[in-house]
Amino acid sequence: MTTAEPPNGLWHRNVKSDEISSHAEGHNNGQEEELRQWQKHAQKVKVKVLEQVQDQLSDILDKALTESVQPLTQIQPTVNGKMTKKPSSRSQRMDDGKVFMARPSLLDELFEINHIRTIYHMFIAVLLIFCLSTLAVDYIDQGRLVLEFDLLFFAFGKLGTVTWAWVVMFAYTLFVPYYTLVFWGSLYHSFPSKLGLSLGTGLVLSALQTFVLGQFPIYVVVHYQLPPASRFIVILEQIRFLMKSYSFMRETAPVLMKNTPKEGESPRFPTLSSYLYFLFCPTLIYRESYPRNSHIRWKYVGITLGMILGCLFYGYFILVRLCVPVFRPETNQPFSKRTLVLAVFHSILPGTLLSTFYRHEAYCILDWWNSTSFANYYRTWNVVVHDWLYYYGYRDFLSLSKRKFRTAGMLSVFIVSAVVHEYAFTMGFGFFYPVMFCLFAVFGVVFNFTMNDKRQSPVFNVIMWACLFVGQGVQVCLYCQEWYAQIHCPRTGNSFLELVTPRSWSCR
Repeated sequence: MTTAEPPNGLWHRNVKSDEISSHAEGHNNGQEEELRQWQKHAQKVKVKVLEQVQDQLSDILDKALTESVQPLTQIQPTVNGKMTKKPSSRSQRMDDGKVFMARPSLLDELFEINHIRTIYHMFIAVLLIFCLSTLAVDYIDQGRLVLEFDLLFFAFGKLGTVTWAWVVMFAYTLFVPYYTLVFWGSLYHSFPSKLGLSLGTGLVLSALQTFVLGQFPIYVVVHYQLPPASRFIVILEQIRFLMKSYSFMRETAPVLMKNTPKEGESPRFPTLSSYLYFLFCPTLIYRESYPRNSHIRWKYVGITLGMILGCLFYGYFILVRLCVPVFRPETNQPFSKRTLVLAVFHSILPGTLLSTFYRHEAYCILDWWNSTSFANYYRTWNVVVHDWLYYYGYRDFLSLSKRKFRTAGMLSVFIVSAVVHEYAFTMGFGFFYPVMFCLFAVFGVVFNFTMNDKRQSPVFNVIMWACLFVGQGVQVCLYCQEWYAQIHCPRTGNSFLELVTPRSWSCR
């Protein structure tokens, strides 16, 4: 029998179709293999993610359970069978020192959000409007377009005197406390009377501190009749150097006392370079090292410097456009309740703007603006100063009193802060008007205890902001009134009563 063979064209077509089908089948098998590999990889990633989430949830639950049963576990029997209380976590935290961690500024993080950055752009637009307003007023009054900064030049006058006074204070703060510590530490462990050496060295250093960082800045401010901004530079640097040098001695002296060197070895002292870095570091708590970037971000430095200069001009335009025209009339009205109330409410806006930009450029570390209590606000808005007052004021007070009298310790910190603030304002403005002292020592204490951390409702955040607005208005109003009252009604004598009596109360 013979079989019929297909035509040549049909044979070739069948062969080609078989090759195509086999090629497609191989391609599909490759895709399926890749899909299976991706599924395996995804399953592994899923297992790892679930394990991490489970570990984090376990840590959170363990922490929550530990905190919930902590009041029950703080009481435990001692050897003799009596019940004793374990030290609380709060007491343990008080024994720990300040820990520094590398982290970006909170405002830097917020400015990465477009909505928050838009608010910042709105304030820049307001600054431009202030400039245009000043140009328009100058053109109408004088017929020319010139931005005059007479008030700014006056406020920062005599910068040469400020510079050499600062150099004297800086050189003293850098060398005298450091080499005093080295001298005392070298003799402490071998000296017959450790107490006598410590008392003698402490008295000598205290006398030098009183003369150089105490009397010298006051003499420069008063003798050379520095203008207000230059006065504030000298006085605030005086306070900063005092706080820095105290922290350096307070942190290093106990370490030298505890660590007895071996025979033939010298005590280990902090390096002068670390102390020099601390004098410029934005903290008042001394450490031998701090978290630092691997390189200097010059672009960030330039932007921050531009912000500082922008805030300086912002404050200048606020004073010139919103404060000076109100408080500088040649015919001052006599002091009365009506003029005081109107002036206070008129000063709320410029006072709020000035304080907002000061807080922006000063210490933007924590979100103090979300505080619902004044207790949290005082802790967070100026963390640098709060840390110094907490560790060297409040905590040391509790250590000396064996952790008793916490209220007295808190009140003492408020009083010290109020006195230092009032001292800075008195020396800066050149007259005594205890507005800042009353706001800190009276209203600040009352608000701290009444609006405490138990207040969590957003309503208390509104109340806090309203109180801050009114407080800033009171400060701007009273200090501006007294400034021009001192000009229009100068003192006729130097008696104590005239020095402490505000001129705005009687000036007509």
